[in-house]
Amino acid sequence: MCGITGWISYREDPRAQPSVIERMTAALARRGPDASGTWCGPHAAIGHRRLAVLDLPGGTQPMTAPAQSGPGAPPGPPAVVLSYSGEIYNHHALRARLRSRGHHFATRSDTEVLLRAYQEWGDGLTGHLDGMYAFAIWDAHRERLLLVRDRLGVKPLFFAEIPGGLVFGSEPKALFAHPSCRPRIDAQGMREAYGLVFSTGETLWSGVREVQPGGVAVFDRDGLAERLYWRLEARPHTDSGTTATVDTVRALLDRAARAQLEADVPLCALLSGGLDSTVLTALLADELRVREGAAARLRSYAVDYSDQVERFTGDVLRTGHDTPYAAEAGAFIGTDHHLVVLDPQALLDPAHRAAVVAARDSPIGVGDMDTSLYLLFGEMARHSAVALSGEAADEVFGGYPWFRSPAALAADTFPWLLVTSDEAAMPLHPALADTLRVGEFQADTYRSALADVPHLDGETPAQHRRRELQHLSLTRWLRQLLHRKDRLSMAQGLEVRVPYCDHRLVEYAFNTPVALQDFDGREKSLLRAAGARLAPHSVLHRPKNHYPATHHPDYNRGLQDLARDALAAGQGRIRDLVDETAVKPCLDTPPEHLQWGHRLRLERVVDLSLWLDHHRPELAF
Repeated sequence: MCGITGWISYREDPRAQPSVIERMTAALARRGPDASGTWCGPHAAIGHRRLAVLDLPGGTQPMTAPAQSGPGAPPGPPAVVLSYSGEIYNHHALRARLRSRGHHFATRSDTEVLLRAYQEWGDGLTGHLDGMYAFAIWDAHRERLLLVRDRLGVKPLFFAEIPGGLVFGSEPKALFAHPSCRPRIDAQGMREAYGLVFSTGETLWSGVREVQPGGVAVFDRDGLAERLYWRLEARPHTDSGTTATVDTVRALLDRAARAQLEADVPLCALLSGGLDSTVLTALLADELRVREGAAARLRSYAVDYSDQVERFTGDVLRTGHDTPYAAEAGAFIGTDHHLVVLDPQALLDPAHRAAVVAARDSPIGVGDMDTSLYLLFGEMARHSAVALSGEAADEVFGGYPWFRSPAALAADTFPWLLVTSDEAAMPLHPALADTLRVGEFQADTYRSALADVPHLDGETPAQHRRRELQHLSLTRWLRQLLHRKDRLSMAQGLEVRVPYCDHRLVEYAFNTPVALQDFDGREKSLLRAAGARLAPHSVLHRPKNHYPATHHPDYNRGLQDLARDALAAGQGRIRDLVDETAVKPCLDTPPEHLQWGHRLRLERVVDLSLWLDHHRPELAF
């Protein structure tokens, strides 16, 4: 896993300003602690930061090649330059196909496979790739940039047009290292940030866009063109009955787990004690024993807080304390299990909070849950460079409360706005709220999002609504979870893979009738059945449990202090953005009685202050 960046210019010669691409590349140093490289040509400068995972000596980037390889390839300077982040899981099969077509390989890396695939198929290479990836290819002969992102958007890729050219990078901070691209927020950006609609393509930064999941962006002298090479489609379900459907789900899970276990560095798994992570960890541990022998043990990790045993409090998203279930699952599977326990001081540490906000490039987070995940990834990175996560199983298999909540099923809005109460955590100044009109923005975006949902003729109302909720969850809600996991893991130099995002599994589940998805009357029926022999009974039948949050009064008290300090130190700037009358009751509440929604309101105030201080953006509204 790596960080990629670049600058295309048809007005200037980037070779005359090498420090520009060097600064852009350095901005992504935490994504690639193992190596750094740049390439400069007449109209392009390409940068790369490497976290070495496959072919440690042979995967150096940017990687270059002539326009064609093999006999008769033209001599002279490189015609194709690649900077790539991610993993191509089918690179062995692609290498064999490309060799049969006359291509020669000097490395074992999937990077070179990607480069040769472009030489062979051009833009059509996207149809041959299986993996999580974001990459940029500069074709010097055609003076043309190709940007590509994986189907589910696991790996990020941002870009912005500038006078005479374009800049791109794995994170916005790389773009802002270019002198022509400055951090600026307008009213639409604030709507994107605080509307919680999780758009694809648009960002909170003015002029900065994301390559869409399953998308391609091409930039040349004629300008920018964007298109999708993959999207979710509505198709008939072809398996007959529950047994055949469960068997297919299990086969797809097996395939995804096997494909994503390859690495030339130590790897591990996130094991929370929930159904999703337990089933995945069991599949990975079994495959590791097949490859390395019966004694092989997969390292697994879970996070906990120092107060959870005494103070755990359930809510709509958290039904029980994870740690006993994680320990039982680790023992059942036979992993080398590790528990990382965090106290309020670690979660409140200003350096940790600032590092999280800097990693996200956004003021919108989830406070202690972000900081704890960042610290957990840091501990994991001490022993492993690759981790595997159960992220996306709830979106794929319908695990969230809103898939069954009568209010969410009937509501004419994004379901998470009702179930999580997150809409209450937007303490915007009344004057700003009047300008942004976030409610209207949410309603307009919701109607547009529903228009994108594919359907089949003759769907029942239940199937029609399930498809809407699943599509919204996979194309919007999942987007912010993947961003969170990518940013916080890469800030610690750790690659996280997400097998439940395998596009074949996603497509299959999306087109499975609701009666089969919920055949046992519970959430995630298909996953529970597919993993029936992979998890202990207690884990297999646990209700859905969200990522844990601390309940310690010392954390609440410290958070209140941080929010007071932010409002006092921020003076005019933050006070022009925050509704202090909505924040004051949260500051005055006894710490032991601070409710989740009000606490999240304070988290947003603290993060907004840190974000303003770190980026110092121009506020254009």
